[in-house]
Amino acid sequence: MADQDEDLVDVDPYDPGDGSLPVFRWKQAGREKLATRRQLREMGLRPGGHEPVARIECRGGKRWAWLYRIDLAKPKLPMTLAKEAALDKAMAARQTCGTCRRRYFHCIPLKTLGSCLECFDGTPADPASYIAPPAKHLLAA
Repeated sequence: MADQDEDLVDVDPYDPGDGSLPVFRWKQAGREKLATRRQLREMGLRPGGHEPVARIECRGGKRWAWLYRIDLAKPKLPMTLAKEAALDKAMAARQTCGTCRRRYFHCIPLKTLGSCLECFDGTPADPASYIAPPAKHLLAA
């Protein structure tokens, strides 16, 4: 078993292999030049295709994030109607019960329960927490 552990190598997809990417500890990176993806997003920017230039670690290396150069970042792409429609369709799939067809304002536990709580065990749902399914059109029947 010990021989197998010695053969395992931790591979970093961005590190060229020579350890040339600097690693900063928590609150030690230059905030005026480097930022994480989340920090870039707050500034209205995105990495823009360039590779990370460093890594920031906290909790003894258990949590980390890539750091990107702010001067190479590009503006975020605007939300289009097509993107908004696609996101709404994806969220509708996560928020709609397959049994009663109600769309809730929160994601329902489809993986664990398979339906909303009311359909699963009879726990009544607050009517303010969902949108009722559309009524069936009687003329088309």
